[in-house]
Amino acid sequence: MASAEQFPVRVFGGPTALFEYGGLRFITDPTFDAPGDYEENGRKILTKTAPPSGSPDDLGRIDVVLLSHDEHPDNLDNSGRALLADVPLTLTTPGGGERLGAVGLADWESIDLDRPGGGTITVTGVPAVHGPGKREEVEPITGQVVGFVLTGEGLPTVYVSGDNASLDAVKEIAERFGPVDTAILFAGAPRIPVLWDGSLLVIDSVQAAEAARILGARRVVPVHYDSWAHFTEGRDELVAAFADAGLIDRLDLG
Repeated sequence: MASAEQFPVRVFGGPTALFEYGGLRFITDPTFDAPGDYEENGRKILTKTAPPSGSPDDLGRIDVVLLSHDEHPDNLDNSGRALLADVPLTLTTPGGGERLGAVGLADWESIDLDRPGGGTITVTGVPAVHGPGKREEVEPITGQVVGFVLTGEGLPTVYVSGDNASLDAVKEIAERFGPVDTAILFAGAPRIPVLWDGSLLVIDSVQAAEAARILGARRVVPVHYDSWAHFTEGRDELVAAFADAGLIDRLDLG
């Protein structure tokens, strides 16, 4: 089994991470706008508080966008939408696929991608629930979200969680794909007071450590824990949670 350390992951802030895997270059949820407010129907909905650590000009070639969902600007902002036009393939939710002219993946649906040197990478859509409670109750409020698992012969198994608040979903994924070599976990404990009385919309730091344990993850790269006002936990909380769980050696903060 190839080791998790064989490929670097560059995190740009928010949910955006870049990595090369099997000869293809992937980016998650591209967000490259400057700090500022986002409005919907004349009402402020989200505030970005910090710039990304790089720009689209720094990316080089991108082969695939792994887009957990397209409906919230902290996962796909204006700069991210512009970037999609220059990328050959965007994988996202079924609904997002229709809206963006991209490829939508339902739960456990897979697509095989040709590797430059021969062979294939399999990308499988996996469940994600963007809020507390049952998926059918959450999706009408926060929309569809998809996670991804990447596999290939001689390659490490990679899990990209997307905006997921459900450890039950993580357990399902672990049963099918565990142990995972690298888990790119969206964390940050985001909360919005008007939604479910401020309950978690994505896992918090303690749950991220528990997700790592469930997955048997050899390396965890956290994203989606900084640069936005609705994130309630950051780097310090992640370090403390993984230390308390005895998993600090698996945490890769770059």
